[in-house]
Amino acid sequence: MDHPKASINPSTELSPAIISNPEEEDLERNPDKAEDVEISTATKEIPTPEERDGVENTAPTPKKSLSFKLAFAGLAASLFVFQVDATCLGIALPTIAGELKGSSLESFWANLAYTLCGLVTQPVWASISNAFGRKPPLYVSMGLFFIGSIVFAIAQNMNTIIVARVLQGLGGGGLDLLAMVILADMTTLEERSKYLGLMAIPSAIGNIMGPVIGALFSTYVTWRWIGWINLPLLGIAIPLVFFFLKLRPVPLDTTVASNLKRLDWIGMALVIIGITIFVIPLSWAGSLFPWASWQTLLPLLLGVAVLVIFVFYEAKPAAPIIPYRIFHSKTGNLTLVGGFIHGIIMVSLLQYLPLLYQAVELESAISSALSLLPTVIISVVVAAVSMLMVPLFGGYVWLLRLSWVVLTLGTGLLALFDVGTSSSMRYGLPILWGQGVALLRLNILPMQASVKNVDDTSLAMGQFLAIRLFGGLVGLTISSAIFNNVFSASISNTTIQLTGALAPLKDASNAVNFIDELRSLDVSFTMLDQVLRVYLKCFQTIFYTMTGLGGLGLLTSVFLDEIDLKGQDLGNQRFEE
Repeated sequence: MDHPKASINPSTELSPAIISNPEEEDLERNPDKAEDVEISTATKEIPTPEERDGVENTAPTPKKSLSFKLAFAGLAASLFVFQVDATCLGIALPTIAGELKGSSLESFWANLAYTLCGLVTQPVWASISNAFGRKPPLYVSMGLFFIGSIVFAIAQNMNTIIVARVLQGLGGGGLDLLAMVILADMTTLEERSKYLGLMAIPSAIGNIMGPVIGALFSTYVTWRWIGWINLPLLGIAIPLVFFFLKLRPVPLDTTVASNLKRLDWIGMALVIIGITIFVIPLSWAGSLFPWASWQTLLPLLLGVAVLVIFVFYEAKPAAPIIPYRIFHSKTGNLTLVGGFIHGIIMVSLLQYLPLLYQAVELESAISSALSLLPTVIISVVVAAVSMLMVPLFGGYVWLLRLSWVVLTLGTGLLALFDVGTSSSMRYGLPILWGQGVALLRLNILPMQASVKNVDDTSLAMGQFLAIRLFGGLVGLTISSAIFNNVFSASISNTTIQLTGALAPLKDASNAVNFIDELRSLDVSFTMLDQVLRVYLKCFQTIFYTMTGLGGLGLLTSVFLDEIDLKGQDLGNQRFEE
């Protein structure tokens, strides 16, 4: 953007030739004072750079304007919408599929489409926002999500549900990424822990509250409100962002064609195709097709091949979608590993913990969701307070290590669930796990965003969020494989006769769908207890596996280097009043 040059009135210009210095005139009249002046000048102490920095750092941080706060609220609202939709469908999907007469395959695609589209597009949104500015892709993302929500709410068949989830996923990937990237642009390193922490609170609430909202709507109102509820929330977010989010524009070329040449089109195509081909068989392995089948192995290998080509190709473009330079930081790379592990644990247990309440404790879907409310409330409060402590301790590393300890211990405690667990234990056991999940969700991302060059913030955050989402998909695959294998082995070691009402359990892939039937089974108490304990063993094995992964995450945090929180650099697309 060109700025007009300031004009100076010639009559007010300062010229050394016409300015009189009273001290110089006095020295000319009294030469004896010259020696005193020289001595006085020589004894003046010039502050060192460290002293100057100390003075600068003690200066009070200017308060944020009302426009900043309103723009922040708009971004937070959009992020909340994305996170709610990420977790609310799973618990409502049986109701939706039953009403619309959907097949298992259609239900599978409806559940996968949202996460997959969000995963593959996040690096793309990051690259586009670097080339064209943050706001245009943010508006497009909001529009896609808005349209997708309407399509979902009025759907009359499962194919329309899948299309709606694709649109929501494409838009949601942009909302998730750009909200965090824009806030990183708007804040300095010193401020970032506070504001990214505050931004992650609605994200964490939405993520954990999603199953509750899905259960409430599908049980007491209609599942269509899962789509309708997004419209008023986006109706708040869109005007706030449009009118109050004022970012420094990116200089653009005069023609659209030259602007489009900035993008790494081949890299985008390779990463989208590679991730899609790789993730889809991971999602259906063990459920729709066996792991050893060609339907699973062939696309897996093709996906790996495309991603390998992508890695080598990224050395060529002038502005690659994922440049090599963002992998030069040891702390940044370890943070990516931690984000991947965090995604595995978080998404897996958000999926299977409510199922435990339904299968082992025989709770309804809505009761299982409400059982997690204490975990939601306490976790968010503790995580928010922890973010305010980051500046006091001078960094994130101590909190990240503590968070991994809490998550690992909390996940291990979940294995204490038993058939007929007391109400206090049902409410209390998940609390420590929830705190670990929320703490890491708040703290890993600022750590990742802060170790890169300020101009690479969007690319660094894009790859981190994509890797965490990918971790979630891998986690669901691992948990599904564990559940099916343990169920098959355990049910065959019992005296249960799998006939009549229990006949579907001969195939372990039916075990999850059969959970809704457990409360109404007409079998003896002894037989029901055996069935419930088979389910319990499946969940406990998942918890043990995730506990081990939590320990691995803790190990990665041991080698992290602390980052300096005193930097005052803002992003190149910073907020402007």
